[in-house]
Amino acid sequence: MEMYLIAGFILSAVMGITLGLIGGGGSTIMVPVLVYVMGIGAHQAIGMSLAIVGMTSLAGVGLHYRQGTVKVKTGAFFSISGVVGAYAGSYLTYLLSPAALLLSFAVLMILVSIAMLFERSDDRDVITHQDQSRLKTLAAGLIVGLLTGFLGVGGGFLAVPALVFFCGLSMKDAIGTSLLIIAVNCAAGLAGHLRYGSFDVRITMLVTIIAISGACIGTALSHHISAASLKNGLLPW
Repeated sequence: MEMYLIAGFILSAVMGITLGLIGGGGSTIMVPVLVYVMGIGAHQAIGMSLAIVGMTSLAGVGLHYRQGTVKVKTGAFFSISGVVGAYAGSYLTYLLSPAALLLSFAVLMILVSIAMLFERSDDRDVITHQDQSRLKTLAAGLIVGLLTGFLGVGGGFLAVPALVFFCGLSMKDAIGTSLLIIAVNCAAGLAGHLRYGSFDVRITMLVTIIAISGACIGTALSHHISAASLKNGLLPW
């Protein structure tokens, strides 16, 4: 087997662990791996990332649900606008060149990292002064969905903080619930991308199987780590 494939598969396992552990970071790993390690074109990589991260998140939902950390009603409400945004975002992808897409992806990662670094630290497992505005929740869902469809990002790095501050969830519940949102948004975004062509199903399925194995490990670890540590774990992603 080619070394680049082995490296890609190892990093796919890391992606799964990250997704299961902190409910985000999957696509921030997966898109660069597909493009720079496996040599897949940017447009195709975004579609493949949606399939891989979506299926891995769905597996993670089942694992977290058994632990009682998936709030289905909250996740469904958040996803109402997310589905619309993800499908619409898939149209935007093909308006940009591969280079412009990768630049947009990099800029997004930098902005999110800066925003989270300046976010006020809070070690409480449940924040007591959340703004539980339904309108803000729907707006956050729409933004997360747009980014999912547009750049192939699952949006967990945005969904988790939004679920904590707008929906009043604890960090651990937000992580489990974000996986449900990611799975739904990825499915909607993928449906939009499939209009423009297909992708390598064999590589997609192999990577997904490996990533799901990693998600099992990450989910198990998440229940033995404090909420503050999980929050800090979101910073690099």
